[in-house]
Amino acid sequence: MDEPVDMEPEQLAKEISEGADRDGRRIAVVESLTGGLVSSDLAASPGSSEWFRGGVTAYDRTTKHGVLGVPDGPVVAEPAVRAMAEKAAEMFGADLVISISGAGGPDPQDDQPPGTVWFAIAENGSTDAWQRRFPGEPPDILKATRIEALNALRGRVMMES
Repeated sequence: MDEPVDMEPEQLAKEISEGADRDGRRIAVVESLTGGLVSSDLAASPGSSEWFRGGVTAYDRTTKHGVLGVPDGPVVAEPAVRAMAEKAAEMFGADLVISISGAGGPDPQDDQPPGTVWFAIAENGSTDAWQRRFPGEPPDILKATRIEALNALRGRVMMES
């Protein structure tokens, strides 16, 4: 994915809104580590009622497995975020979905060190996944994750323009 940009979440969300509104895109979010922050950013952006389909905060692994069809095994992993994004695209009827699952710290999760975050984007039947490792304390990891997710969405809606 692209290198991180030096923009605040609110500005990224505004640009996502402009692109989604222009192209008639329908966007949804599935997040774990960020606990609803990305959904909140999108919902607070201008015109979001036209394109934001909603979000699922699946913080607990039983929710990921039971509601989102994540396969048995670790949830801080590529198969998990892929399943999360694909199921949400189906649930929300969205053209573009981002999913997020990671180890925010201070302890490891699923044998992954703190700061390990997996992302996936499902877009029109195709899914891409990637991993990032963010340094710092849990609040730093959350902010970096939030910006990465919004920047990835921004990149997708800007590609379409």
